[in-house]
Amino acid sequence: MTLPDYSQGAAWQRGSYVPIAQASVPLTDWGFLRSDAAYDVVTVWDGAFFRLDAHLERFLRSCSRFRLDPGRSPEEIVAILEQCVRLAGLRSAYVEMLCTRGQPPWGSRDPRQAANQFYAFAVPYVWIANEEQRRRGLDVRISGVQRIPPASVDPTAKNYHWNDMTMGLLEALDAGADTVLLTDAQGNVVEGPGFNVFAVRAGRLVTPREGVLEGITRRTVMEIAQSQGIAVEARALPADELRGADEAFLSTSGGGVLPVTRIDGETVGSGEVGAMTQRLAETYWAWHRDPRYATPVRY
Repeated sequence: MTLPDYSQGAAWQRGSYVPIAQASVPLTDWGFLRSDAAYDVVTVWDGAFFRLDAHLERFLRSCSRFRLDPGRSPEEIVAILEQCVRLAGLRSAYVEMLCTRGQPPWGSRDPRQAANQFYAFAVPYVWIANEEQRRRGLDVRISGVQRIPPASVDPTAKNYHWNDMTMGLLEALDAGADTVLLTDAQGNVVEGPGFNVFAVRAGRLVTPREGVLEGITRRTVMEIAQSQGIAVEARALPADELRGADEAFLSTSGGGVLPVTRIDGETVGSGEVGAMTQRLAETYWAWHRDPRYATPVRY
């Protein structure tokens, strides 16, 4: 009997584990049809989850915000995530937990009648910037596409409502940039597809406060800054202020602290990766070895 091949990743769906290539969501699930779902991503680095408790807490809060129930206790969810990593044999992994609305009975449009579904998977670690981009810094475009306002979809609950992000990203890629940042109705930069943004001005960090996912990496950067005596301001960040920053960087689970050296075709600061950005990036990865934040996978 041929054993399942989990070498490219493992998934949990409908009560069983399957190779990632076999994982699926039914076509009639509202998670697929309507992007009606909540999710979260935790990473594994050198055999340990990073800030697993924070990601799990945010996932459950997102589910509650969207009136979704994963039907699993926190302990059960952790056990499923760990088994996905263990089956795939991954030492560095991108691990996702998600809850979809499911499908209500045929003919019903009442979301309360849907049976919510929980899924999870682990695949090799995902970088949103390649090695060259991380070395030289990213070229970012500030898009004219406006981010979905918080009054419509709560950005603090992690969700798949990304059409605005996708349209902005396509615009940026077509223009030769690496990625994109969206703005709100007032012209303030908010976030990009899968990341938060920071500006460095006169030795202080500035990051948008409203209209953004409160990223765990963003939170980690702010805590690192506090530990190093660096002042942090969470407030509105006008696009022109970001363009005129001394340094700029993105924060994301898919890469940690990623330097930005060009915005809309113009250099940021000196055009080189800044000293504060480098220091924060180094500390971010060092914290992955800190027992306060690392949860070893039991292989």
